[in-house]
Amino acid sequence: MIKKSIIFAIIIMASTVIVAAKNSSNKMQDKFNGTKVLLHTSLGDITVLLYDDTPLHRDNFIANVKNGVYTGTLFHRVIKEFMIQGGDVDSKDAPKGKMLGSGDIGHTVEAEFVYPKHFHKRGALAAARTGDAVNPEKRSSGSQFYIVTGKIFTREQLEAMENQKAYRKKQNLFQKNSAPFRKEILKLQLAHDTAGVESLRQKIIEITEAEYAENPEKFTAEQIDTYTTIGGTPHLDGEYTVYGEVISGMDVVAKIEVETTDRNDRPENDIKIISAKILK
Repeated sequence: MIKKSIIFAIIIMASTVIVAAKNSSNKMQDKFNGTKVLLHTSLGDITVLLYDDTPLHRDNFIANVKNGVYTGTLFHRVIKEFMIQGGDVDSKDAPKGKMLGSGDIGHTVEAEFVYPKHFHKRGALAAARTGDAVNPEKRSSGSQFYIVTGKIFTREQLEAMENQKAYRKKQNLFQKNSAPFRKEILKLQLAHDTAGVESLRQKIIEITEAEYAENPEKFTAEQIDTYTTIGGTPHLDGEYTVYGEVISGMDVVAKIEVETTDRNDRPENDIKIISAKILK
C-alpha cells in the first residue's frame, strides 16, 4: 500500500506541473499581445502580429490595411535565406519584368528600435527603408515591409559579427568624441608636438571605450539561441525597425522564399496579396 507521504508528494508534483503550464501559457499570451493582421496571398494565408511597443509602425500598418494599401500588391523582392518584401504600391498590376521597389505612399515613419527585445529572427516583420546616405535617421518606408527568412548561424559566425559591429561602433564613437578636440589636435600638429597628439589620442580612446562599455555590441542569450537554432538575419539588427512577427503561415513564407526570381529578385510568377484584414 502506498504511503500517504508518497501520495502527498505526487499531488504536490502534479500541482507544480499544472502551475508551470499555466505560467508558460500566460507568458505565451503576453508575448502575443498586439494587433493581428491576416494577409491573404495567392500562395496562402500569413498572420502577423503587430507589437504594441512599436506604436507608430503598428498604427501605420493598421491604417494601410484599412485603406486598402496592400490589396493587390506583390511580394516584389524575394531572396532565399534572407527575406521576402512587399508593400510597393506601384506593384499593383505591374507588367511582367518591370523593376519594382520604389513605390511608396508619400510619408515615412520614425524609427522605433526596441532592441534587443525585438530582433531579426526568422519570421520577424520589419520595415524597409532607404539607405543611410539619404536617410541617416533610418526612418521607415510608409508602406514597404519585409518578413525575415534568414538562415542558421554558428556561434563562431555570430562572434565574428559582434567583433565587426563593435569595431564599427567604436570607430563612429571615436570620430564623434574627437570633434570637440579638433582645434586642439590641429594646434598640436602644427607645433609638431607628436607626444601631445598621442596623449590626446589616448584620452579620446579612453572616453570612447568608457562610452562603448555602457552599450556594447553583444548578442543576448536569446539572440544567440535563436540565431543558432531557428535562424534569421542578425546583421540587420539595429538598422531596420522590427515591429511584428509571423504567428501563423511561415509555411507560406517558406513557399514564397523559394520562388524562382529574375535578376532584380522579383518572382517570375506574381505572388499577390489578395486582401489584408485586421483580426478581432
